[in-house]
Amino acid sequence: MANCFNQCCTPGCGTFVPAELETEGFCVPHFLTSAERACSDIRRETASGSDAIRRAEFENYVAASAIKLALIGTGSVRLSDEIKKRLLTTFLTLMILRENLDRTPSPFLSRQPSTRTEVSTVSVTARV
Repeated sequence: MANCFNQCCTPGCGTFVPAELETEGFCVPHFLTSAERACSDIRRETASGSDAIRRAEFENYVAASAIKLALIGTGSVRLSDEIKKRLLTTFLTLMILRENLDRTPSPFLSRQPSTRTEVSTVSVTARV
């Protein structure tokens, strides 16, 4: 945890950034807010229709965000009960979004089942 003394990049927030979120530059509460906002934006965009490449980008975002949430939740940073609740709610939102991405966008179009996004455990074990 030597690198967790960076401050959140959100203006006016002086909270430290845990090592799991260094690349994003957000503290845990702002990362959760950002992920929730991204989920609603993705849901809105997929409702209006998106191509297969864009859907694959969304699926990759969901997988990467879920891994980050798991690392935060099981990491060395102590979280308040309220943040734990928000973390689990955000994780559930990501799970529901992933299910929605797997559904056919229109009942008249058949969609090929997408292959599950394979996430490398190397990146996860490298952080541990």
